[in-house]
Amino acid sequence: MAMLYGKISTCIEAHLRSGDDKIMVIEGARQIGKSFIIREVGNRLYKNFVEINFAKDDETDGLFRNIHGLDEFYITLSMVAGGKLGDKSDTLVFLDEIQHYPQYLTMLKFMREDDKFAYIASGSLLGIALRNTVSIPIGSIIRKQMYQLDFEEWLMAEGWGKDSLDYVHDCYQRQASLSEAQHEKLLGEFKKYLLVGGMPDAVNTYMETHNIVRVREVQESIRNLYKEDAAKYEKESSKKLLVRRIYDMIVSQMENKKKRIVAKDIREKRGDRFEWFAEEFEYLVSSGIALDVHAISNPKYPLSESVHKNLLKLYLNDVGILTGRLYEYNIAPVMKDERNINLGSVYESVVAQELKAHGHDLFYYDNAKKGEVDFLVNNVAGMTVLPIEIKSGKDFTSHKALDRFLANKEYNIPSGIVLDNEREVYTKDNVTYMPIYYIMCIRRAEIPESNSIF
Repeated sequence: MAMLYGKISTCIEAHLRSGDDKIMVIEGARQIGKSFIIREVGNRLYKNFVEINFAKDDETDGLFRNIHGLDEFYITLSMVAGGKLGDKSDTLVFLDEIQHYPQYLTMLKFMREDDKFAYIASGSLLGIALRNTVSIPIGSIIRKQMYQLDFEEWLMAEGWGKDSLDYVHDCYQRQASLSEAQHEKLLGEFKKYLLVGGMPDAVNTYMETHNIVRVREVQESIRNLYKEDAAKYEKESSKKLLVRRIYDMIVSQMENKKKRIVAKDIREKRGDRFEWFAEEFEYLVSSGIALDVHAISNPKYPLSESVHKNLLKLYLNDVGILTGRLYEYNIAPVMKDERNINLGSVYESVVAQELKAHGHDLFYYDNAKKGEVDFLVNNVAGMTVLPIEIKSGKDFTSHKALDRFLANKEYNIPSGIVLDNEREVYTKDNVTYMPIYYIMCIRRAEIPESNSIF
């Protein structure tokens, strides 16, 4: 399974080898393989690898539950792993599910200062845990968001080598088309990815069995786990939260023309206001099980400054879970291009997932007169905004809202992208048409290593 995680594995390893004494905290949804990959890298790089799972500790003897000081922590650590504790050079201590005992977030600062062992931590819902932590160890930690496998990592798992992936990236950069055979091959892989998604257990099950029924069982169990987690969170809240209701709504919402969440639909009560559900939305997004896309009516770079707080679209974090809900065991709608099936919501979901995994914040354009554009992202290199429209059908050259958007002189936005099923890459009227699989190449501009101004 280690081969499934090309990118995050490299990032964790580089940090642990760098000598940087900040403690890396890996964040992300449950079931995306955080613990697995940390274990794999930790056991490879260190003679002694010690793992403490705070959620399991809480369910069993609670040894670490009420500890608030370093000395007590060290003593307890030596009770469970005494024979495996060396020093910083040969011992990595992994604190898993750290949000479960939030006091350890504050203690990370002191662990770093004490310099006794090397540390790494992981957790979900860290955004919420950190907000409720009195002393946030900002300067002592590096927060790294992890996602399930993106499409490029899927290709790696399917045996695609570096040269072939570099070639695809190069074609994207040059705005060149792949050959007919290459296009068919890559589009076929993309469609398989739509069915399986990027959850490691689902990907492994697919690799081992190539059986859609088995894959769907895994996805359904993950979805149920997410709902159980939400139920646990509900108990702690003064108002009975509606997290599970909203989570279930996401799929049916996807099939509407306007995909945004409407407050009165949540409890089916007129007069309900969007802001009443802020905690629910925050839980879904912070836990990583939903991706939030915010509306912008007047796009200016950077986009976060002109957000409409009350207009929000939510996508599931994994396209495989979505296609499981929509089509169950029927793979034909995705694999066979059935004319009567609109894959718009599936394509939009996978694009949201890819953009997020590549470091983009997600926005969409919503203007009562001019219409809606699927995604807007910051184009950091050009200090401008890049609109992206997704087309899954044959009418991919018809996009009135995008045309109006680009024609608006006030916005001063030079060009847009339409992602479709066609092989050819070409530009017409400031719109570049490219095949949907090129979404794997649309990355946030890398920040140069040297931040020096001089």
